[in-house]
Amino acid sequence: MTKTILITGCSSGIGYDAAHGMRKAGWRVFASCRKQADCDRLAAEGFEAPRIDYDDPDSIETGLTAVLDATGGTLDALFNNGAFAVPGAVEDLPRDALRSILETNILGVHDLTTRVIPVMRAQGHGRIVQHSSVLGLVTLPWRGAYNMTKFALEGLTDTLRVEMADTNIRIVTMNTGPVTSKIRQNSIPHFEKWIDWEGSARRAQYERGLQKRLYEDNGPDKFELPPSAVTAKLLKAVTHPNPKPRYYVTTPTYLMGFLRRVLTTRGLDRILRKS
Repeated sequence: MTKTILITGCSSGIGYDAAHGMRKAGWRVFASCRKQADCDRLAAEGFEAPRIDYDDPDSIETGLTAVLDATGGTLDALFNNGAFAVPGAVEDLPRDALRSILETNILGVHDLTTRVIPVMRAQGHGRIVQHSSVLGLVTLPWRGAYNMTKFALEGLTDTLRVEMADTNIRIVTMNTGPVTSKIRQNSIPHFEKWIDWEGSARRAQYERGLQKRLYEDNGPDKFELPPSAVTAKLLKAVTHPNPKPRYYVTTPTYLMGFLRRVLTTRGLDRILRKS
C-alpha cells in the first residue's frame, strides 16, 4: 500500500520541496499550508492540501480530520516543518512577541503531534519528524525568539522519543542550518510588528547589521544548501527500518554540534558572538 505523509509549511522552501520529493518517491503527500490561497495553489499541482495553521487549533483539527478521512484513518508519517522567526535583540522582544512565536512554533506543533500519536498507536507504527535547527543546538545573536522555540522543541522531542521507545512510533529530530527558503523575507512583518528598533539602546547595531541582513538580499550563504538536502534526509528518516534519532543537514550544523560538545561555554560564546 502507498505510504502517507502529512507535511506542514508547504507553501515554499523546505516544505514545498519535501512535498514534491516525497511524492516523487512514491508517497501519498498531504501538503498543508497556513493560508488557503497556498493550499489552492498546491491543489492545482495535484496535491491533497488541507489548511493547517499552527496558530489556529480549529484548523489543526479540521485539517487532520480531512487527512484521516481521505486515508481511512491512518497516517504513516508526520513532518512538523512549519515555523517562523521574530528577529531582534532579546531585550527588545515584548512578551506578546514571544507568546506569538511560541503559539506557532511550539504549541501548534505539539497540538498536531499529540493528535497524530493516537492514530499511529492504533495502527501500530509511525514516524514523527520534528524540524528543529542548528539553532536548537546553539544560539546566535538577534535570533533569541527563534532560538527559544527550537530549544523548546528539542526538549519536547527528546522527551517524546524516550517515552515512545516502548512503541513502534519513531521520533526523529531534523537539525538544519542555512537552507534556501523564505524565512528571512517572511520574518520581516514580524520584526516590523514587534521590534521598536528606533527606541532601542541597540539602534546603531540594528542599522549596521540586522536591518541590512533582513532587507538586503546578498545572495546565498556560502554554506547554504538547497531544500532538496533536507528532503533527502527526511526520506531516510521515514523509510529506514531503524532511523537515527537525529539528522544533521549543512556543514554549520555538524560543526556547531561538534563545538558544543568540545568547547567550554565561554569558548563557544566567543565564536557565536562573531557569527
